Amino acid sequence: MDYSSRHLGDLVSHLARLPGIGRKTAQRLAFHLLRVPRDEAMGLSRAIQRVCEDVTDCEICGNLAESQPCRLCADPKRDHSVICVVEQPADVVAIERVGSYRGLYHVLGGALAPLDGIGPEHLRLRSLEQRLADGGVVELIVATNPTAQGEATAHYIGDLFQGSSTRVTRIARGVPVGSDLELSDQATLARALEGRREM
Repeated sequence: MDYSSRHLGDLVSHLARLPGIGRKTAQRLAFHLLRVPRDEAMGLSRAIQRVCEDVTDCEICGNLAESQPCRLCADPKRDHSVICVVEQPADVVAIERVGSYRGLYHVLGGALAPLDGIGPEHLRLRSLEQRLADGGVVELIVATNPTAQGEATAHYIGDLFQGSSTRVTRIARGVPVGSDLELSDQATLARALEGRREM
């Protein structure tokens, strides 16, 4: 499509690359940004720039962080004897929203997907092994998504730590099969965490 401004066309193209945003929605967003007060639009621009420049992976858990370690790993009030293993940082946000879990996290950075070329070496499994080898972790809660890849990853983790002194549990089936944790409601996630079981 031809716009009267190259910059507007460029903005629409960039917005259309975002997940769940089609060309028409991108165009609506671009025109909205032109209508809002300049400070509001520039605030969005600065927020994007800060995220790109200042947010990185936590060196301990793999979650998003502005400092090392992340604020969750550094929090002395959290239970450091329990680690919840999730696929992505968005899953941490989903579980934190529930408000009942007070342990630590370990973000794998994905799930096993052999057909896509993602094997154990592509996930943060070595750092998870190191965290458990350091001692002090009593329970490992596997909270991967209830998809074929998430289930395969959960079984792999269960096998990996079988026979260790750490209790390995899996969140209960409150989360619908085929969905993502970040899309689950708080009550469902709370029930899934409470009903976790041995693997």
